[in-house]
Amino acid sequence: MKNLLVSLEKAGDFDEIIDVRTPLEFAEDHIPGALNAPVLSSEERVLVGTTYKQVSAFEGTRIGAALVARNIAHHLEETFADRPRNWRPLIYCWRGGKRSGSVTTLFNMIGWPARQLDGGYKSYRRATLATLDSQPKTFRYIALVGPTGSGKTRLLSALNQAGAQTLDLEALASHRGSLLGAWTGVPQPSQKRFDTLLATALSAFDPARPVFVEAESRRIGSIALPLALLDTFHQGACVEVLSSREDRAAFLLHDYAHLFDDPASLKGQLQRLIGLHSRERVTGWLQLVDQDSRAELAGELIERHYDPAYARSSHQHFAQLPHALQLNFRPNDVDIVEQAEALLAQLDKSALAVI
Repeated sequence: MKNLLVSLEKAGDFDEIIDVRTPLEFAEDHIPGALNAPVLSSEERVLVGTTYKQVSAFEGTRIGAALVARNIAHHLEETFADRPRNWRPLIYCWRGGKRSGSVTTLFNMIGWPARQLDGGYKSYRRATLATLDSQPKTFRYIALVGPTGSGKTRLLSALNQAGAQTLDLEALASHRGSLLGAWTGVPQPSQKRFDTLLATALSAFDPARPVFVEAESRRIGSIALPLALLDTFHQGACVEVLSSREDRAAFLLHDYAHLFDDPASLKGQLQRLIGLHSRERVTGWLQLVDQDSRAELAGELIERHYDPAYARSSHQHFAQLPHALQLNFRPNDVDIVEQAEALLAQLDKSALAVI
């Protein structure tokens, strides 16, 4: 089989990348563009592993071989029925073992010049982590810094529409980053999947142009950002996004309105603030939820929680904040793209453009 093994660097030489792991493994993370053609279902893999450990290696291997053969036959009849004679697939599983080896061998017997990824998904994962340890340092960042509700995410989106390079970490993490920032009905990706999405996004950027990114701490919900990225954009240039208290309250009421659809869940999240705030204060916020006093709660959270947290963290993390360009931003207006274009024009004339 040695002559059928290829390294990850050769992946671009193939017509298609086939991931033969289970759907659960594939969902956790996979090589970008790969097609999932599992040779064992998630349940079948558990069965084989349990038999291997509790009965015998022989019996587990026998059952596994039968299941793999059956599933490969299905893929030949359905999934790959239209592939041409000269189709060149690259096959991988968890660590380049029996699953991908079986498919590679059979494909070559049929006549397809298939190859097996040396080291499997694990080699890809190691390469991703190595990339995230070095690649973020090759870019210049301009961080959008500002208190919660100032519209940084909307400004980032508008900058993207205006043609700037933007890195939307919250979109990649499927989370707004704050205590109440979970996306309704949308689970966060696994850490491995986030890392793949981030590495893919970075690979599309031009190092000669700045990358705009929203200020973030180490974690976005359950996702941890790579230190190389954090350290680099924390030391970079900043734009401080400022909005009026009224605009911020209106912004929060709009973007967090869904939280009042499930008052019990909202109250549960607020109760997690006990310790950062007194029990009496948090109890008062819970009463505002019960009273559906949305505007009052938004104002309380801005004044008592978000603004003090911003004052503490921003000056601690962003070395260039004292020299930041200040932008008076109106997040609720219809002209946010025009505001973004004006910011880009202003940056072109400022010292931030060359930092």
